[in-house]
Amino acid sequence: MTGPLLRAQSAHFAEIDALLPAAIEPPAGEVLTAALPDGDRVAGMLTRTTLAPGSPQTLWSTAEVWELHPLVGAHGGVGMRALLDLWPAVIARAAPGRDSACVVNWPSRDIDATAAFLSHGFVPLAVLAVRTDASSPVATRADVRVRRAVGADLDSLVGLAMAEVEYSSRVGGAIVRAGAATIKRDTLRRHLAQGDPVWIAEREGVAVGHVEGWHTTSAAGTWAETRVRHGRWGYVNCLSVTPSARGTGIGRTLMDVAHRTLLDRGAAGAFLYYNPPNPVSPVFWARQGYRPLWTVWEVRPARALR
Repeated sequence: MTGPLLRAQSAHFAEIDALLPAAIEPPAGEVLTAALPDGDRVAGMLTRTTLAPGSPQTLWSTAEVWELHPLVGAHGGVGMRALLDLWPAVIARAAPGRDSACVVNWPSRDIDATAAFLSHGFVPLAVLAVRTDASSPVATRADVRVRRAVGADLDSLVGLAMAEVEYSSRVGGAIVRAGAATIKRDTLRRHLAQGDPVWIAEREGVAVGHVEGWHTTSAAGTWAETRVRHGRWGYVNCLSVTPSARGTGIGRTLMDVAHRTLLDRGAAGAFLYYNPPNPVSPVFWARQGYRPLWTVWEVRPARALR
């Protein structure tokens, strides 16, 4: 069953969005299958992941994640609804705790599946957005200095990163956990040591924003292969501006500088995640040339799935 469904799903993806990668074999897990009214069948693989306390992922994810990897071929919303109808019984047997979620990553433009997600209690907590335009920067603030961050900037970077986590926790999937600042410090220290580009913005000598990013290659067997077409891509990991400086053009100035590196020659484009419930992010990133490719649908806690 997997082969025909994969081929049909890849064709469906290509039809709804030319930037989507081909569907690939899902990871091992619990198999769900459902019969459709026309006699066809759809399938999905259900995986359960438990994150280690103190790991970076716990700042944007629940500790226990149940993820469905659908194989609905060309059946769209009908196939998705049939799979989702089976899921609550699995969750009821497992009885997960409050720090848990049911998650599905699905193409943003597959609107036929949207009603199925909403009817089962899912909300669009995150979007993976892409930009393929490599045009030159057009607007910067002359009174803001943007430079590559160094080890001596670590304290400032941690403060900026925590400002982003705290804001995102109110408008998206981020979670302010005990030890969050330590997790951010260790992560930023590692990026600086590896030479990953981290930029910091200063106004009158005071740090007012930062952005992190790097290049990643989508190839067979890589995590990026499930999200973007094969090639070399820029990835924006975090953009943060201090609360008092938001809305003044500093974020745009930072991204103008970052894009010069991330969208260099040979890059297929750049991608990032943002939170649709955030009243600022969708508009900001659209003006930066990004548009939704994948939507991350979630139910928190997992037992709220209906």
